[in-house]
Amino acid sequence: MDRDERIELGVDLLAHVETDELSLSDAVDRIETVTTSPALTREILDTAELRGVIDREEGRIQTRRGGTFVRFESQVVKRDGDFDCRRCGAGLSTGHFIRFDAGELGPFGSSCIKKVLGRE
Repeated sequence: MDRDERIELGVDLLAHVETDELSLSDAVDRIETVTTSPALTREILDTAELRGVIDREEGRIQTRRGGTFVRFESQVVKRDGDFDCRRCGAGLSTGHFIRFDAGELGPFGSSCIKKVLGRE
């Protein structure tokens, strides 16, 4: 995945976070499923803010949830195999992958996918 694809995937992820507000560290935790590069993380946050996906204020991220959320029935795909969770690194026999317009993100375990999307 190239730099531009990672930026688009990171912005898509932030657009689909199902909570109104996050700490900056929680937002970075989610972005780290796309990249661990501090420069690219900053670029994802800047791009998301420029596009009106988020607002940043005093170490907090406010999402602008204009009806965007992940539909688990159609946007999350389960695959059996030998995977490592992108969030926590645990070994998985079933990986959960999120399909965004910009591409697919995963694999995640069943609890990590909920945390990444803000459902927990």
